[in-house]
Amino acid sequence: MAATPDALAPIYRKISLRVLPFLLLCYVFAYLDRVNIGFAKLQMQQDVGISDAVYGLGAGIFFLGYVMFEVPSNLLLARIGARKTISRIMVLWGATSACMLFVRDAHSFYALRFLLGVFEAGFAPGMIFYLTYWYGGARMARVMAIVMLAGPIGGMAGGPVSTWIMTALAGSHGMAGWQWMFLIEGLPCVLLGVVAYFFLDDTPAQARWLSDHERRLLAHDIGAARAGGGHHSFATVLRDPRIYALAFGYFCLISGIYAVSFWLPTILKGAGVTSTMAIGMYSALPYVAAAILMFLAARSSDRHQERRWHSATLAFVGAATLAVAAFTADNLTLSLLSITVATAAMWAAYTVFWAIPSEYLQGTAAAGGIALINSLGLLGGFVSPTLIGAVKDLTGSLEGGLLAMVALLAAGGLAILLNRLPKDRAAAAVR
Repeated sequence: MAATPDALAPIYRKISLRVLPFLLLCYVFAYLDRVNIGFAKLQMQQDVGISDAVYGLGAGIFFLGYVMFEVPSNLLLARIGARKTISRIMVLWGATSACMLFVRDAHSFYALRFLLGVFEAGFAPGMIFYLTYWYGGARMARVMAIVMLAGPIGGMAGGPVSTWIMTALAGSHGMAGWQWMFLIEGLPCVLLGVVAYFFLDDTPAQARWLSDHERRLLAHDIGAARAGGGHHSFATVLRDPRIYALAFGYFCLISGIYAVSFWLPTILKGAGVTSTMAIGMYSALPYVAAAILMFLAARSSDRHQERRWHSATLAFVGAATLAVAAFTADNLTLSLLSITVATAAMWAAYTVFWAIPSEYLQGTAAAGGIALINSLGLLGGFVSPTLIGAVKDLTGSLEGGLLAMVALLAAGGLAILLNRLPKDRAAAAVR
């Protein structure tokens, strides 16, 4: 029973209004709890007594815990459903993030950051896999653009909000500003986790807010979109070199993104911005540009049904402008402008990238394959801040570390461009 685009449009609109705002809200807090350590560093580093190298390792060690438990978490999601999985993840990570206020030394810093990664493991790839139940491949870049706006929104809100909390509540009830920040930004995730358990439906077949007719039309449309896809089992994914090429490209994008996420406040401070509140406000600007470019790039990618060139070209733009930022670190105007363009390009490349495996992988392969790509790629989140922190301790400058990220971004763009995957035949018709 094929459905016309006119018949499908209101169904997808209903799904988008129901599912996407909630997932976006959850992901905003996930991103915020992951990177607010960059703002906490402005006060916490002196209070706790940690070096730049210790900070970089602690920021990155989150991703080691994440990577170790990501694939099992996503395979479990395929068995027990998104509702229970997302709820469990959010409650545990929210509680752990709030407990960051108890950091007293390098060891407690490492331990809590590692546990935060363990408990958040599987959230982002689980969400991507969950969306494949609700949308056909031809719509995935637009859908990814909406959900992935969480990063830029977290960046836009995170800077001003985090620095305001740190400034306004410093010393209140005997707690430092950075301790209040972790508490206030962590606890809402626990509440959202409880809400997720009652609000989300695992599949469209369980959604009471869809009629029987709507569920049938949706099942047919998504089934047709999957008919021409690639792998259907996780075992074949593990033997496919193209999956590892995707993971390498993603690793490079993540390295660049988290170089900015974890070190932007420090870069701004080095460029002469001394006010904590001003650093928070300036930090929001690159993410405003990122939100705009993500939408434009995703729309163009879906309209042309082309993913590789869109993602790779944006990665190259990110590399070039991050190189400019590395050489203009002492000039606030040029540095902020180039970082803004680089951040926007990297996030847009990241958004379009996730439409590639979503079209290529189907069935059990989608759950495990997306998690495998994400877990291997997220090692960039460990390598990037750790490398930059070590280089800064050795040289007193961020330039060398940023240039390493430039090389990785260029290599990642090339890997994405050269990795030609069988195209989903059903995705060729834009609905």
